[in-house]
Amino acid sequence: MSLPILPTISTFFIVLSAIFVAIGWAQIKQRKIEKHKKTMLLAGVFALTFFIIYVSRTLFLGNTAFGGPDHLKIYYTIFLIFHIFLATTGAIFGIVSIASGLKNKLALHRKIGPVTSVIWFFTAITGVAVYLLLYVFFHGGPTTSVFKAILGG
Repeated sequence: MSLPILPTISTFFIVLSAIFVAIGWAQIKQRKIEKHKKTMLLAGVFALTFFIIYVSRTLFLGNTAFGGPDHLKIYYTIFLIFHIFLATTGAIFGIVSIASGLKNKLALHRKIGPVTSVIWFFTAITGVAVYLLLYVFFHGGPTTSVFKAILGG
């Protein structure tokens, strides 16, 4: 079985970002503030790398439609929409968390940082599940525009 290179690389980066968020969380619990800052910035860089690869692939190649059985398509679609909602929410929270930390707005940072981390962990987990459903458990369907991949057609 051969896996597609760009989705595999982008999924690797989103998992890497979640791992670094977990490391950063542990560091702040240990009061290692400078290490925490560097680790979380690196997690942000990994997430941004994922996003750049994903958007580039989408713009130039399109998105892969679900290639599994038709009776599972509705469940996959609902799951994908949930993942997209999590990823969008996590990205917004991530930007606010990083910006508030860098600007020393620590009350806000301490309030939303843990929430952001949990959202990001679920984003990474559901992202890996989408990857597995599209490329490992089932053969991907045709590569097409994002709207056709999500909504069918």
